[in-house]
Amino acid sequence: MRIVIAEDDPLLREGLALLLRAEGLDVVATADAPAPFLAAVEAHKPDVAIVDVRMPPTHTDEGIVAAVEARRRLPGLAVLVLSAYVEQAFATDLLAGGAAGLGYLLKERVGRVEEFLEALHRVADGGTAVDPEVVGLLLARSRPDDALGRLSPRERDVLALMAEGLGNTAIAEKLVVTEGAVHKHIRSIFAKLDLAPDDRADRRVTAVLRYLRK
Repeated sequence: MRIVIAEDDPLLREGLALLLRAEGLDVVATADAPAPFLAAVEAHKPDVAIVDVRMPPTHTDEGIVAAVEARRRLPGLAVLVLSAYVEQAFATDLLAGGAAGLGYLLKERVGRVEEFLEALHRVADGGTAVDPEVVGLLLARSRPDDALGRLSPRERDVLALMAEGLGNTAIAEKLVVTEGAVHKHIRSIFAKLDLAPDDRADRRVTAVLRYLRK
């Protein structure tokens, strides 16, 4: 796996590079601003880019803009965005074109090395990795009179794990239930959200995330 890191904090940037290299991953370049990041993407053609949301010069949404541009220049590039805070607008902007090969994690998740690496590999494989706190915020903002309000507590648990990018087996393990029970809950969720069921996890997660953004 070839990786480019875009992070303006030198300690975090070098720490990420050391962590990933220690895991046998190939960090081909690091950058501290959008322009050198995009140049590195074009020069090295990485499999994954890890990008900070807030970068110079204004430290607002430069990272998101650069991530979108990087995927335009290198179609199929997987992108894992890191943020210090739950920033719903940035999460939804990033996912506007679909969820495949995209992740949005809080920086504190990097310290949980196993979870971070699992999310990175999931994104690199074309999956989705959305931070549980981001998913929780989206679910918490639903109103009792909207479609999400019709879900049972267990269905909301399943939906949250689906939105994080987990498949049926992983959801069953997390909730300590059978895969059959998970499949039944998912059918009910799709029915209540008026979404066409689909066995392919990537399209399923994309549909759920699109619904959550409304």
